[in-house]
Amino acid sequence: MTRSSSTPPVIDYPLNVIVATDCGSTTTKAILIEKVGDEYRQTYRGEAPTTVEAPFEDVTRGVLNAIAEIEELSKRKILDGEKIITPCRDARTGVDIYISTSSAGGGLQMMVTGVVQNMTGESAQRAALGAGAIVIDVLASNDGRLPHEKIERIRSMRPDMILMSGGTDGGAVTHVAEMAEYIAAAEPRPRFGVTYKLPLIYAGNKDAQPQVRRILGEKTALEVTENIRPVLERENLAPARNKIHDLFLEHVMQQAPGYKKLIEMTGAPIMPTPAAVGLIMETIARREHLNLIGVDIGGATTDVFSVFDGVFNRTVSANLGMSYSISNVLAEAGLANIMRWVPFTIDEQTLRNRIKNKMIRPTTIPQTLDELQIEHAISREALRLALIHHKSLATGLKGIQQERTISDVFEQQTSGRTLIDMLTLNLIVGSGGILSHAPRRIQSMLMMVDAYEPLGCTMLSVDSIFMMPHLGVLSTINEQAATDVFVRDCMIYLGTCIAPIGQGKEGDLCADYEIVFPDGRLVKDQLAFGELRLFALEPGMKANITLRPAKSVNLGTGAGAAMTREVMGGAVGLLLDGRGRPLQLPAEQSARVAALKKWFNAVGLYPQG
Repeated sequence: MTRSSSTPPVIDYPLNVIVATDCGSTTTKAILIEKVGDEYRQTYRGEAPTTVEAPFEDVTRGVLNAIAEIEELSKRKILDGEKIITPCRDARTGVDIYISTSSAGGGLQMMVTGVVQNMTGESAQRAALGAGAIVIDVLASNDGRLPHEKIERIRSMRPDMILMSGGTDGGAVTHVAEMAEYIAAAEPRPRFGVTYKLPLIYAGNKDAQPQVRRILGEKTALEVTENIRPVLERENLAPARNKIHDLFLEHVMQQAPGYKKLIEMTGAPIMPTPAAVGLIMETIARREHLNLIGVDIGGATTDVFSVFDGVFNRTVSANLGMSYSISNVLAEAGLANIMRWVPFTIDEQTLRNRIKNKMIRPTTIPQTLDELQIEHAISREALRLALIHHKSLATGLKGIQQERTISDVFEQQTSGRTLIDMLTLNLIVGSGGILSHAPRRIQSMLMMVDAYEPLGCTMLSVDSIFMMPHLGVLSTINEQAATDVFVRDCMIYLGTCIAPIGQGKEGDLCADYEIVFPDGRLVKDQLAFGELRLFALEPGMKANITLRPAKSVNLGTGAGAAMTREVMGGAVGLLLDGRGRPLQLPAEQSARVAALKKWFNAVGLYPQG
């Protein structure tokens, strides 16, 4: 039973009770969503180990176990043996639909190819990342590798799928045909399923389609779709992304143990987990007219999502994570950058040993306050580096001429500016164990503030129990249900951070402020440079704040210009960040430790012994 993921099913009966699962690499998480009055709420959840590996080798075992836990908690009969009862038979029996996402088996691993690495290669990368893939390599005609190196790379990587792009419509076909020859020579084998052909999507110059069909038609499961870069000035990513979803379902998922049964159980196409998370982010940004950045920091990877002016981007930093990839964070950030966030003196070797211990025992959790503070220091660097990576890919189209000069004719890269504008950012959404399960909500908030350095006025939130994947796939069949649950049960608003732009000597005036709280209370004071101030402001409550910055300080309305805003409260409240932007920590170690302790104590970050 195969469905096209780009065309969700037509459902002609009301959806009042929905069960959804996310099959992760280690845990399968199930949630029950019910219509209560006029709104949808998440009512029960269950989880069980994922069962794609021996001895079970059947993903549906874990799914049924997780749903059985919901059945037990809710006293609702959902299972009839190994079948899910759909639609509802009565008020206590069955569900109207069952839906699922999956990243079991290591997710969707793709290789992409282009002609020019930072033009069609980058567009192909954005298409694959947006479809929920991990991009394991980008091959291009100008990537500096010799033909035999390219062939060896394709052969050794064993991707689940290849996305091949290159050239604008009507352009030269030579380089595209050349890349097709390399792929044909490599005869790549997929990770799963030795008996079937590797899925390959061609989304390049339409004039090269006959040659690509001739070279690769017999050697791969070739699918041809619209060019992702039909002209230099425009990207056309949706057809390739839809095709990736279809082939993920039809080829890759079919090879994983038990997925054929799972596909038959679901009432809507299964989606890769990251694609579903991206979809709910897009849906919320569109409905609320927001610019947002979302992050999902896991054990092996960190995914960053953004929506700015309606343009969606996703990147995967496959080497930045908090357990399996923790040593990569150390290697990429450097020891000094991690140690700058540790609020006590520790020698380098001890810190290295602690990080290596976490890598070889990835499921351990911190047992002491010192260990927790070290993990939080590492997470700040993982988040910071993942955002830098995201900014480098979430760019305007490279290759478009703004003003043509001699150098542009050769470079053709004048427009690669990042789309991420921290001044117009409305909301940061955090997800993943270190953020969702931090002992105190202020810890999640400050990790994101320190890593992302938001400017002006920005709201922050976290995913309560990591149900964004479930809601992403739900949004394809019932957007109201997905957004109701996202706003009421999934998203925990932490509060608002106000961060003036500029720097000054510690203790000098940064801004005067007045806050009018919902009960009419007025607080007037001064924010000094090097200072953090936190005010309790309950979730759902709003306060009015007026700031009058010092002459050299900018709140997004110009240097020295006053700003009046209505700000939202949350689990943490209203944070005034007078540490300056860009954020600079003291260079000398004892001064830095003293500054960290002062900031952490000011917001009650860690319990005092």
